[in-house]
Amino acid sequence: MKIAFILDPLESIKTYKDTSFAMMREAVTRGHRVCSIQQEDIVWREGCVYAYVRELKLTGDAHHWYEATEPALQPLAALDAVLMRKDPPFDMEYVYSTYLLELAQREGARIYNDPRAIRDYNEKMAIARFVQFTAPTVVTRLEALLREFLSEHGDIILKPLDGMGGTSIFRLHRGDPNIGVVIETLTHYGRRTIMAQRYIPEISRGDKRILLIDGEPVPYCLARIPKPGETRGNLAAGGIGVAQPLSGRDREIASHLAPVLAAEGLLLVGLDVIGDYLTEVNVTSPTCFQEITEQTGFNVAGMMLDALERRSGV
Repeated sequence: MKIAFILDPLESIKTYKDTSFAMMREAVTRGHRVCSIQQEDIVWREGCVYAYVRELKLTGDAHHWYEATEPALQPLAALDAVLMRKDPPFDMEYVYSTYLLELAQREGARIYNDPRAIRDYNEKMAIARFVQFTAPTVVTRLEALLREFLSEHGDIILKPLDGMGGTSIFRLHRGDPNIGVVIETLTHYGRRTIMAQRYIPEISRGDKRILLIDGEPVPYCLARIPKPGETRGNLAAGGIGVAQPLSGRDREIASHLAPVLAAEGLLLVGLDVIGDYLTEVNVTSPTCFQEITEQTGFNVAGMMLDALERRSGV
């Protein structure tokens, strides 16, 4: 197979923890060829979607980890699989990329995750489809409703709908002197919609990342435990990742969501679960492959390549 990864710039990839790199490495060990595409390299011309594709050779050197050919213009449909792994922000350029990838699908390209599903599943808002698993939540840009929600629950989390890695997440208590300024800052004085959730104290035991691959849960999750004095468990915010088997509640959530999301064309999904509650559904570039594999020995990238091979008839 010839597998292309739509990525952030290659020089920004930290190979010791990067999930896309783990997939590449597994693919190469199976004899597949791997390529990279930058978001801006995808074009539509003469009625066809093309991309400037660079084939990669993995060197095994942690610092200079690849050698790349010169970019060559190829139809996306000529590739065996294209993995959309560009990190957020999910801005209009990202949306335009999904339009192009959707056109490529109509020409026969195999795109994972499905570009329409990526657009439809905002990573914060997607939990509204599975309300039976969520903590009390409100989505609004109205300050009065946010204050009412805080008054009702006393301890809440506020976050933008387009953030990642724990950025711009605030915790507010009922008596906090900064309530007004936090709401004004996050909502841009009522011009931007945000999410508020009741604070879940089980965050002290970790924000669990549960991976779903082609409708099946990985048997281990990564509990991202906040550093002392911090509310956020995100690894990017200094959290410590501890791999552990799925709990009964984790399996209940995963078994319900997995077939629904797979049917939408979402081959790889990262569920975020705190305590017993689903808090996010990550579909753009879910991570944590390497951390789970290193701590448990379970080959998550192998499970992913099995799914890609199965989808491609290899």
